Amino acid sequence: MQLPEGLHFSVEEGVATLRLDRADRLNSLTFEIYQALVDTFHALQGMDEVRAVIVTGTGKGFCSGGDVHDIIGKLISASPTEMTAFARMTGDVIRNMRRLRKPIVAAINGTAAGAGAVIALASDLRIAADNAKIAFLFTKVGLTGADMGAAYLLPRVIGLSRATELLMLGDSVLAEDAHRIGLFNQVVPPQALMERATQVARRLAEGPTFSLGMTKELLNNSMSMDLNTALDAEARAQTICMLADDFKEFHASFVEKRKPVFKGK
Repeated sequence: MQLPEGLHFSVEEGVATLRLDRADRLNSLTFEIYQALVDTFHALQGMDEVRAVIVTGTGKGFCSGGDVHDIIGKLISASPTEMTAFARMTGDVIRNMRRLRKPIVAAINGTAAGAGAVIALASDLRIAADNAKIAFLFTKVGLTGADMGAAYLLPRVIGLSRATELLMLGDSVLAEDAHRIGLFNQVVPPQALMERATQVARRLAEGPTFSLGMTKELLNNSMSMDLNTALDAEARAQTICMLADDFKEFHASFVEKRKPVFKGK
């Protein structure tokens, strides 16, 4: 896969690792990296060798958002049409993350700010170093806090009141506080972060990935459903899963008293 400078991709034991690598700029994003993220999350769906994904950064930052010089400086003089195209491209990153029917684990190694905070938010699980922090700081640069799906996703993760506070004030939230309000799933020492994220990602990769993908799809869709519609959708989804090979594999492994070998089919 051809990626721009500052973005690395690797696959090992069913887990793809997507690493932002501009440590001197806290892994800030460029136009090229944004587009590469859009394309990579789309391409991952067709990579059968990948069953789970880790997103992380190099150095002290997870991702500090759009680069002040490379993006913000150029957008100041852009036309409204160009600004809209850029804003839609950033939204496509989140759209493709949520559409990906494979689990994404954010390994938050440091500062996650602006777009970096929303990339962490759009991941399925968030594991953070205990010295990490997260900030939805869009209003601090004169933009709406409702960016890249933040106003849609954040209230559903931590509730409307907390989300309003974080999106309007734009303040940084320390790892332990983010864990306490349910924004981070786990907090670990920095030296244990990648080991823990890899353990979780490999556990997911070894699981029934077809069923995990179905679960993610229903979680996405149920955000805009009433209860009766959700129950009907879940019944149909469960029927599909019961017809799949992994469900049969579980029964066979139970009868044979062995660990199931799921293939995601």
